[in-house]
Amino acid sequence: MRPLEPPTGHVYRRVGKRRSTWYAKYRLPDGRQVQKRIGPAWTERGRPPAAHYTKRTAEAWLRAVLDEARRGTLPGLVRTGATFADAAAEFLRYVEHDRSIKPSTLTDYRSIVTAHLLPAFGAMRVEEITAEKIERWRAAVTSADGSPLSNRTKNKLLVLLHGVFRRAQKVYGLPVNPVAGIERHPQRSSGDIEVFSVEEVYALARAANSEQDAAIYVTAAFSGLRRGELVALRWRDVDFAASAIRVRASYAGGALTTPKSGRVRSVPMSPDVAETLAQVGQRGHATSDDDLVFLGDAGGYLDASALRRRYDRALRRAGLRPLRFHDLRHTFGTRMIARADIRRVQEWMGHADVQTTMRYLHYAPRHDDAALVAEAFRRDGLSGARPLSEAEG
Repeated sequence: MRPLEPPTGHVYRRVGKRRSTWYAKYRLPDGRQVQKRIGPAWTERGRPPAAHYTKRTAEAWLRAVLDEARRGTLPGLVRTGATFADAAAEFLRYVEHDRSIKPSTLTDYRSIVTAHLLPAFGAMRVEEITAEKIERWRAAVTSADGSPLSNRTKNKLLVLLHGVFRRAQKVYGLPVNPVAGIERHPQRSSGDIEVFSVEEVYALARAANSEQDAAIYVTAAFSGLRRGELVALRWRDVDFAASAIRVRASYAGGALTTPKSGRVRSVPMSPDVAETLAQVGQRGHATSDDDLVFLGDAGGYLDASALRRRYDRALRRAGLRPLRFHDLRHTFGTRMIARADIRRVQEWMGHADVQTTMRYLHYAPRHDDAALVAEAFRRDGLSGARPLSEAEG
């Protein structure tokens, strides 16, 4: 292989019939010689017009290019031989087989790559994709129907794009990750959580399409299980004697995996949930330890999409607010944070990070807070406060 050499070059002016133009000729560290047009030459007195170059500014342009070549950040300096489509395929292979991400996450990644990333960058070589090109794409990217994307969704695209280029650095020798210096859009979150009241949970259950769906809604709200965990629940996981549900698995994206936190957990089973599940257990079939608690049409796993559609119809029949299925889980979290310490709630809900559980803290009622504030500002020896005088105010 040819040894790397410091990049060198010079500028020269080519005189045409109508105007003069500055060009640069330089040699890259790998020995390749490049000739590139800089821009129109300005030879008059005074400030040059926009996009015109004097000899001094043309030389400054070349110095900037050579500096990038020395740092290894010059676009096109490295020839990876890989297109973005190649890099995206390698990234998806890597996260599926080497990182073993959950099937539902992999499905989400594939959807983003197909819908947004490949149409924009698929045929381009990875070394040709610069931060500027990504910025222009981000400003123009829209949803399938042409509507603008939210800041949260745009940030999600950037995170995945960053992962593709980071993998390309390791596999193809890409010198820099063009996404690394791009700032994320600001995301505003009120921190507010929508939850059901107990009465609304039972109204939803009464409006359910079946006794099984009703049991799913009650179990989700009063035990905090995620939808995939409910779908994967088996009778051996329901311990009536110990009043507990053991969450061992989750089913989503057509595959059985561990729960989201990656750990098995035990959740207390309230009498209402125990009674509801006991009624499901009276169906007369598929009630052995290895059988699923909630059966699909063919006796296998429930279709999560169909379950969501039935849930939406039950909401409308019950005349309830259009809350998400996941808000049943939030209902459990907000109720429990008022009764148990935060670590216990974290364990029951399967949160890997206690910060996630802390979202529920502002729902914990503290009826003595006003009295504590009043006590802090009470005047010593006085039973009440007096208004400030004009001089004091």
